[in-house]
Amino acid sequence: TYACHEATEQYQEFQRQIAPFKELIEHSNQDIARYDSLIDVLSKMPVSTLSERGRIDRNVCLTLTVNIRRMLKDNQQEIQENKMWYDFTSRRLKSLNDYANVRYQDIQLNIFRNGGDNYIKTLTQMNWKLLNARTAIADKYTPSNMVKSQWDVRWIIGLFSMLVVYGLISIFLNFVAFRLITTHLLRKAGEMKIARVSTWYQKYMDKRTCITLGTSVVTLAIILGVIRMTWQQHFLTMASGLLIEYAWLLAVILFSLLLRVDASQIKSAFRIYAPLMMVGFIVIAFRIVLIPNDIVDVVLPPVLLLCSLWQLNAIRRQRNKVPRYDMYLTFVSFAIFVLSVGCAWFGYTLLSVQLLIWWIMQMTCLLTIACIRDWLKEYSKRREMDSKPITQVWFFRLICDIVLPSLVVYSFLISIYWAADVFNLSNLTWDIFRKPYVDTNYLQMSIFSISQVIILFLIANYVNKTGKEVVRQYLKKADPSTAESRSVMFINVFQVFVWGLWLLISLAILHVSNTWIVVISGGLSTGIGFAMKDILENIYYGISLMAGRVKVGDWIELDGVKGKVTSISYTSTQIEAIDGSVIAFTNSQLFTKNYKNLTKNHGYILAVLPFGVAYGNNPKEVCDLVAKRVNDLKLPNMDRRKKAFVVFADMADSSINFNLYCWVDAIKRNVVVGEIMTAVYDELNKNGIEIPFPQRDVHIIEK
Repeated sequence: TYACHEATEQYQEFQRQIAPFKELIEHSNQDIARYDSLIDVLSKMPVSTLSERGRIDRNVCLTLTVNIRRMLKDNQQEIQENKMWYDFTSRRLKSLNDYANVRYQDIQLNIFRNGGDNYIKTLTQMNWKLLNARTAIADKYTPSNMVKSQWDVRWIIGLFSMLVVYGLISIFLNFVAFRLITTHLLRKAGEMKIARVSTWYQKYMDKRTCITLGTSVVTLAIILGVIRMTWQQHFLTMASGLLIEYAWLLAVILFSLLLRVDASQIKSAFRIYAPLMMVGFIVIAFRIVLIPNDIVDVVLPPVLLLCSLWQLNAIRRQRNKVPRYDMYLTFVSFAIFVLSVGCAWFGYTLLSVQLLIWWIMQMTCLLTIACIRDWLKEYSKRREMDSKPITQVWFFRLICDIVLPSLVVYSFLISIYWAADVFNLSNLTWDIFRKPYVDTNYLQMSIFSISQVIILFLIANYVNKTGKEVVRQYLKKADPSTAESRSVMFINVFQVFVWGLWLLISLAILHVSNTWIVVISGGLSTGIGFAMKDILENIYYGISLMAGRVKVGDWIELDGVKGKVTSISYTSTQIEAIDGSVIAFTNSQLFTKNYKNLTKNHGYILAVLPFGVAYGNNPKEVCDLVAKRVNDLKLPNMDRRKKAFVVFADMADSSINFNLYCWVDAIKRNVVVGEIMTAVYDELNKNGIEIPFPQRDVHIIEK
């Protein structure tokens, strides 16, 4: 894989470097063509029409043009000679690139389809495997005067010796910086009885070892980065790059534990990740030295089995001592270990290694995201983000609702890419990501396109939620009384626009054919039309209602049910009745039946209150007494602009009947009517006006 990667890299680098030379050839051809055209024009210019000075200028221009053209032609011949060597080199590199691409396909087949011998068969052929391994080691690592190899055993020993030395230097520097100097400074500050520093000192002492390890790993990574930039040796460049990636993995795990895990749990958490970190180092070391396949086939399966047992033991011992999130990751790690052991023992060694490296990268990404998420939660609680308006927290929500979930989606792709890049298979990985696994004339789906659709869904969801809150906030500032009802219409239209746009873009990304959509929609349109008749009708009426006929907060009366409108959707309207029950009416019911909007006009309704008095009373006196008494009440829930009045209504069998007309609050009608009727009753009794009521006399006849 390393040789194939270098071959493709050289070909791509050559193509980038040759691009200016190709542009030079193109410009040279264009210049010669322009001068040929100029020579032709000057040669055909009619001399007889020119003055003496004009003929001289024409001859001079023609001479200069011919000379410049001749010079360009000479330069073009030299360029053509150089082009011949460029073409020769390009053909050689292209053949290497084509061969490398073929080998990449073979490697892909070997990873997923063509496994080697299972480990039981390998054990039966142990002597032959060891002989081949001894020969491969001698050929690859033994110094030879005939061929100079950068994978000479002396370079390998030097690399790991350098790694040990610089690792010890990193540990020593951070030991002095954090275990001695920082501890001394915090202890001195604590002796000064500074409360905050004393708290920091206790937390620092609990996590001091993990802090020292994490900073030591970062220091080692910086040293390796400097070595990679200053040395031009391929082996050191490749090895330092892989070791930097491994150091980053370790640093992320350690700092994630520092930020997320309590001091009492940090050692247990480190122990559950130790098997995976050890396997990662073994795989990276094997990759650096390009260890022969025969040795990998013999050594790797038992190593993976031992690490799996180590992981199982760590789970059993530390299961109740670590946070739940880390425990879930550990269970997944053990499952990956089991799967890798199975692949390795059945002969799919490279696949097992790829699974382990992928999960290490994936787990590192998840720990990084979890660390950021926990920090954002603490920040949100400290700043009380939930209680702030959307105009102040939109960026924070963008991070939480788009960036973090997008990182989770892309972490899957990135971890696969990094795992493949360890074995220089990154080009193959991009081909796998972009390959349409569903490839028809009507639909094309690849891993990359699906991830794009998911990211767009997250963006649309964020825009939808943020837009709704912005609309509500704006309308409340403009008119709080109608904000709720007006926001329903705007929000529904906004939602349709946002999700419709997401659907159209997603269909374009997945290359969904318009013809397919038309055919399917045409076939289903008839059945859907009949099935959705009532739904579409309710949607139409819902839009009409939201346009202003009824708004949230209005009191309406329909089919004898009186209540307050609590929500209006495209299909139904929900009201809260006076008795507390919640009733939903379809929008078509509000139009097909007569409903009353009790608060649409001014909030008052005309209450007609009948009462009767006994015959013999003066009707005009009764009307004046009752009207004056009601108007003198001055109840807050009566319309003071309109006076109450009484009308003689009927001469019944046992009473003369009147109707009291007054304007009362539509919402509190029953309460106001009760107060008015009480006042009428008191006023009639006060003035000695008899109120008739039915009576029955029972006569008992004795025989």
